[in-house]
Formats: sequence, structure tokens, C-alpha cells
Amino acid sequence: MIEQIPLLEVRHLRQYFGKQEFRAVDDISFSIHKGEVFGLVGESGCGKTTTGRSIIRLYTSTGGEIFFKGRRISAGLRDYTDAISSEKELCRRRCSEYRKTGRRKLIAPEKRRFETFAAEQRAALKRAVHDNRYCNSDYRHDQCREIKNSTLSSAEKRSALFREKKRDFSTGIQMIFQDPVSSLDPRMTVREIIAEGLRIRGIRDESYITEQVCILLEKVGLPCQYADRYPHEFSGGQRQRIGIARALIVEPELIIADEPVSSLDVSIQAQVINLLGDLRKEMGLTILFIAHDLSVVKYFSDRIAVMYAGKLVELASSDELFAHPLHPYTRSLLSAVPQPDPRYEKTRKRIVYNASAETMYTGEQVQMREVTGGHFVRCSISEFAKYHAMV
Repeated sequence: MIEQIPLLEVRHLRQYFGKQEFRAVDDISFSIHKGEVFGLVGESGCGKTTTGRSIIRLYTSTGGEIFFKGRRISAGLRDYTDAISSEKELCRRRCSEYRKTGRRKLIAPEKRRFETFAAEQRAALKRAVHDNRYCNSDYRHDQCREIKNSTLSSAEKRSALFREKKRDFSTGIQMIFQDPVSSLDPRMTVREIIAEGLRIRGIRDESYITEQVCILLEKVGLPCQYADRYPHEFSGGQRQRIGIARALIVEPELIIADEPVSSLDVSIQAQVINLLGDLRKEMGLTILFIAHDLSVVKYFSDRIAVMYAGKLVELASSDELFAHPLHPYTRSLLSAVPQPDPRYEKTRKRIVYNASAETMYTGEQVQMREVTGGHFVRCSISEFAKYHAMV
């Protein structure tokens, strides 16, 4: 059963790049519950991979917040500086207006209001900087305090404290990368690649490391004797299995699978997907599954979010999204999915999505709105009425 408390929560995540501020991810929010497979789909360049890399903190977020197990692990600092700048400009305009209209008595209260707001934002900015920098050490401190106050024996406490002092909170999230070739160091053996996470944790017992590496290799379907080989000696599917083993060695709770089967043959894709499904059940994993192949996502995911141009446009359960797609971009994606039926393929009509022609915003606020239970669509008020009538 999926728990109600989110394991991962993303709030208004923004990720901009360059001086021209290319908006790779622009204000997206979603949550993933423990034990769930959450699919994130969209065309190439829509921001799927950037979202995953921002969650795992390979990128420093421009704005928004990311919570893992209720603890904030990432906060965009620009939200607070932008809020202070915009409020300062508003205060300046109001004070100028008060001077022109002879209401100088209102200037001092307006400045005090701005100073209060700015002080609150600076305090929030300081907390955000602290969380970005010290979320791991704060977690270790809390865990060690719980161990010290526990009823464990002295020897058990020493062992548990040693493990926790080397454990990072953020290692509970691991990533399987898209390209199984470039994501593996060609100068390292399979054993060194998989064991690196254990060594970073401070584990030096070679017999224990070898045992864990062998266990993981067996779990992903590779014999233990492959541990002394190099990545170039394996096929693409075998390399991806090594990448999965590397992610699992630190016993994560959340796996971000960034298009793990897109570069593999169709037959190997099915094997890797089935492997991820088996590991999910065996190890209790939660998976953020990023892909552009809708047929694979439907088979593997509990809920699916559709992404377009850095924004989420639709979010629903897998069955609901395929049975009742509402956003025109989602319908366009589904119309492109081929079916193994020649009669259907002869009559299949592609739906072309034209963003400028489809939108009816006309100055209205555009946001994710719940059309039916658990089915969200990014739309304006006018579009919401249209989508609600379609249900």
C-alpha cells in the first residue's frame, strides 16, 4: 500500500541557465509517495532530466524547494532575493506617490513595512542557505542523538554511531543515468564502480565490500566473477545493470531512473524494466521514472506527469491519463504511440499540438487545477470549464 505522507515533495521548482535565463524547469510541483513509481514524460528538451538532476542536487536550484522524508534538502535562494527586490521597488513607487499627493505621513509606515518584510525574507534566506549546506550534517546529528538515547548495548551503539556518522541524508536518493556507456568510469573495474559508495561511507572491510558487491551483481542478473572486468567488456544492457547495482549499493529509498532503457534494444528494455519492477518489490524502492516512451511508462508507473517546455501540463494516474487525456499536448503524445495492429495504424490520425493556437489564457491566471479526483491539468479558468465538461 502507498503511504499518504510523501517521500519526496517538489514545490515550485525552477531551474534557469545562462545569462539569458533559459528556463529549463519553470515552476513545477509534485509529490511521490513511498512505494510508488511516478512517471515523468515529455519530448526531448522539455526539462525531465534537469528535474531529476535538480532533485538529486547535481544542479543548484534557482527557485523552489525540495523535501525528502519531510526534511528540506534543497531551496532556491533566488526566491528570497527576488521578493526583496520587488518589494523594495513597490515601496519606492508608493513613497514617491505619497510625496506627490501630499500624504507624507504614510511614508514612514510604508518603509517600516518594507523593513519588516525584508528582515523576514533575509531570515528565510539564511535558513535556506543552512539547509542547502548542512542538511546532511543536521540529519546525522539527529540520528546520532536518537542512537545515544536508545536502549542498545554499548557495542551496538558504537557500531550504529560509526555507520551514521558516515551516512549522508541525501544518499537516500540515487540516480540511474541514461547513457550506460559514459556514466561508468572506463578505468575502474566493476567492483570498484559499485563499491565506491561504500568506501565514501567509510567502510574499509574488503571482505564485506566484496560480499556486498557480489550480492548486488547477483540481484541485477550478473555473475559475481564479472566484478574484476572493465565496463568496455560488457554490452549496453549489462552496463545498465551495473549502473543499477551502483545506485543500490547504498540502500537508497528513492531511485531516479533517467530514461534507463532509451538506449537499449527493445528486448533488453523489457528485461531491465522487469528487473526494476522486481527490485522495487524486493527492496521496497520508490522510483521516479523519467522517459519519453509512453507505452513503457504506462506499463511501469502508478501515476504519470506530462511535461512540456519546462512546465507540468497534466498529472493523473496511469489508467486515468491514458483513458481520459485532457490537455491537448497529452492527446498529441498519445496519438503518436504506435500500436501492433495494422488496421489501427492505417486509420490512426496524428494530433498536432500548437501551443499558441490551443491556449486561451487572455491574461487569466494559468496553474495546475484538479479537474477530477487526482487528475490535474495546467489551464486557465476558461480552459478549466472546457476540460470539466469533457469529463
